[in-house]
Amino acid sequence: MPVDQVYEYAVIRYVPRVEIEEFINVGVILFCKRLGFLELAVHLNLPRLLAFDPAADPAELAAYLRVWELICQGDPAGGPIACLDAPSRFRWLTAARSTVLQCSCVHPGRTSDPDRVLSGLFRQYVR
Repeated sequence: MPVDQVYEYAVIRYVPRVEIEEFINVGVILFCKRLGFLELAVHLNLPRLLAFDPAADPAELAAYLRVWELICQGDPAGGPIACLDAPSRFRWLTAARSTVLQCSCVHPGRTSDPDRVLSGLFRQYVR
């Protein structure tokens, strides 16, 4: 029987006007050190995005999220941060920032199946 391991996750948010802190959720990132798992799931709901922010540039936002995916995967195309170890990449991605992409606070849990948890969190917070 698989043993549950600690994982951490954060919700990825699009924050077009950081000064008023309104946002919509666009993804979830999940990290489980013991299982060697670091992945994110993203989705841009274009009608919702443009209703929320008519000035949004979906192509630019998708490009930013693609870099987050590269960093998450440890792909050197993601730049120097992508070359760090998985815990450092997760901490960098979930660090507090004042940009259009931000993360919620990091939340913990326990699982033996981080793929299932990521899918569930994605459905709950993004879809």
